[in-house]
Amino acid sequence: MTLNQRYFITIVFTILFVSHSKAQTEGKFIKGSIGYGASSSYYIEDYGSQEEVDVMGGGLYLQGEYIIGVKSWFSIRPYAGAIFESVEKNQNIQNQPQYKVTTNAFLIGSKIRLCAPIPWVAPFIEGGIGTSIGKFETFTPNVNFNKSDVLLHIPFSIGLAVGRHNNFEIGISGYFHPAAKQSTAVFALGYSFPID
Repeated sequence: MTLNQRYFITIVFTILFVSHSKAQTEGKFIKGSIGYGASSSYYIEDYGSQEEVDVMGGGLYLQGEYIIGVKSWFSIRPYAGAIFESVEKNQNIQNQPQYKVTTNAFLIGSKIRLCAPIPWVAPFIEGGIGTSIGKFETFTPNVNFNKSDVLLHIPFSIGLAVGRHNNFEIGISGYFHPAAKQSTAVFALGYSFPID
C-alpha cells in the first residue's frame, strides 16, 4: 500500500466517524441489563494448603438505568438493580469449612459514562458510587464477614455500545464492597430505548 493510499483511507475513515458520531445521543433513555455475576474476596491471602479451595459465588444479575444524555460522549446514570448468588455445596470435603463469597443484595446508586462517539461500535467507561442492601458473606481462610447490612459499593464498567443507534450493550462491570472485602464481577447484556 502506497503512502497516498494510506492517506486516502485515513481521510475517508475520519470523515465517516466525525460525520456520524452518535454513540450516545442527548436526551433521556431507559436501559435494562441482565447477566451473570460472580463474587470473590479481593483480600490478599496466603492460602497455604488451601490454594485449591474455590471461594467464588455466582448467580443472576439484573439492573435498570435512567439515562440522562448530556452530550454525545457524556451521560449521568442513576440505577437500581439486584444480584442473587449462591455457591455449590461440596459434599466431597469432610470436616472442612465451606469457604464462600456471595452477595444477595439490591443495588442503588449513580454513575457517569464517558463514551467514544463512534457509530455502530462505541467503547465506554463508567464509574460512580452506590449502596447495596442485602446479605453479604465473605468466608475465606483469613476473612469472616457474614452480615445483612447496608454497605457502600463502588461501581466500575467497561464495554461496547453496538448497533445502528448504539441501543445494544455488551459490558463487564465490577462492584467493590470494601466493608465486606469482596468484589462482584458481572458480564451483562443491555438494551436502551428513548423515553422523550
